[in-house]
Amino acid sequence: MSHLNVSQYLKDHIRTVPDWPAPGVQFRDITPLLQDPKVFRVLIDAFVHRYMDPALRPDVVAGLDARGFILGAVVAYELNVGFVPIRKKGKLPFTTVEETYELEYGSATVELHTDAIRPGHRVLLIDDLIATGGTMMAGKKLLEKLGGIVTEGAAIVDLPELGGSARLREAGLALHTLVDFEGH
Repeated sequence: MSHLNVSQYLKDHIRTVPDWPAPGVQFRDITPLLQDPKVFRVLIDAFVHRYMDPALRPDVVAGLDARGFILGAVVAYELNVGFVPIRKKGKLPFTTVEETYELEYGSATVELHTDAIRPGHRVLLIDDLIATGGTMMAGKKLLEKLGGIVTEGAAIVDLPELGGSARLREAGLALHTLVDFEGH
């Protein structure tokens, strides 16, 4: 399957839920990608085949809370590298570093265990969707605080009109997404 075919195949399996969680929002629901074993395999293989390339291969995969855990853990397993979770504040039991970022209404904080990665580790940062880019940017900053080199940010869906992918690229983060949706 070519990249264009994979992208369209995945897009055809993403459910759009209108007016959720608020009026006017078109929510892009990835759960149908996970429910069908064939679709789930195509999704994971799209990432794994890319990151098997020695030039892109990470030392570790970091997943953003919570759907990034689903993708990141499976991709890490398939690449035979470690997986580290970047969690919402207050969820990790050991010593952490934290990064706070702005949301549309307020702020949020994510954390990472201080021993999650070693300085110089090449890290693939993964999540399900890039909207405003705040969560992925916070994850990148956390990993860099510990000396990690975030080689790429990856997501299933990019919502380019919300500007997150442009902001992340401007901040020096290479991105790889599988599906773009116009609108938000």
